[in-house]
Amino acid sequence: MRPISFYLFYLAVALFVLPACATTKPEGMDQPLTVANLTPGQEEITENKEPKVLEAPTLEEKWGIRILGIRQSANGYMLDFRYQVLEPEKASLLMNRKEKPYVIDQTSGAKFMVPNMPKVGPLRQTSLKPLAGRNYFILFANPGKFVKPGNMVTVVIGDFRKENLAVE
Repeated sequence: MRPISFYLFYLAVALFVLPACATTKPEGMDQPLTVANLTPGQEEITENKEPKVLEAPTLEEKWGIRILGIRQSANGYMLDFRYQVLEPEKASLLMNRKEKPYVIDQTSGAKFMVPNMPKVGPLRQTSLKPLAGRNYFILFANPGKFVKPGNMVTVVIGDFRKENLAVE
């Protein structure tokens, strides 16, 4: 009687090695298919054929900004959101004073607004004509240090919405 490992070895060879060795081509497949020898209804076969997927416009293409990050500031009682303007025309939509930006903590769903100080006003930069290459900020209230570093948040400014930002 032979040990079980003997049979397992031959089973592994039969399942994995033999199918990999079978490289027979179907009849009439001596040359690769090209557009010249295709029959109607047949597609061209290439080795690296990948489906073409239409990609959604990136944040930079759609809004004209690059997000630099969001981090705690003021000893954890504020969230400091920073971004750089790349295309002033598109980015001006984010700086509209009528839009009320807020942050959503993704684990709890809690909303955090921009504080409006009596003498200073909202703690965010607004500009009629933003400048390309300049960094801008928005400060959000974080009462009780609710949002901690590592939490995932969503920043919303009017129609702009950026999800899955990690707080630093």
